[in-house]
Amino acid sequence: MQSKILILRFPAEASQKPLVCNLARSFELTFNILHAQILPRKEGLMVLELSGTRENFRKGLAYLESEGIDVQNAGQEITRDESRCTHCGACTAVCPTAALYVHRPDMAVVFDQEKCSVCELCVPTCPTRAMCVTATKTEKFFE
Repeated sequence: MQSKILILRFPAEASQKPLVCNLARSFELTFNILHAQILPRKEGLMVLELSGTRENFRKGLAYLESEGIDVQNAGQEITRDESRCTHCGACTAVCPTAALYVHRPDMAVVFDQEKCSVCELCVPTCPTRAMCVTATKTEKFFE
């Protein structure tokens, strides 16, 4: 099973097709739409977390490209500056994927970057600004 956060850029002619629904039905992939701006007969943009088996993931991405969708890596990640973190736990209240959680009994806030969906909710929530958005290399997934 693999999970990736993708940026999908839709041409105007593809904006009314049920592409994400087809990913779920035809390729047994699950998705979480993190951001979308798609209007009828206009170009669109969608950021989604896509999960499934490696083979279904490849087939699903090939399907998107065959429909004229530009698929790219999200190109950013969330990092934590350990020297600024006071382990107050404010970020854990807004984290939808439990990438930030309180470890008991020492009450330290743990950041599991593998679970992070890059929703950025923790960034403005952190009172010490320990959570940051960091750019990563953007690359195609078919290599």
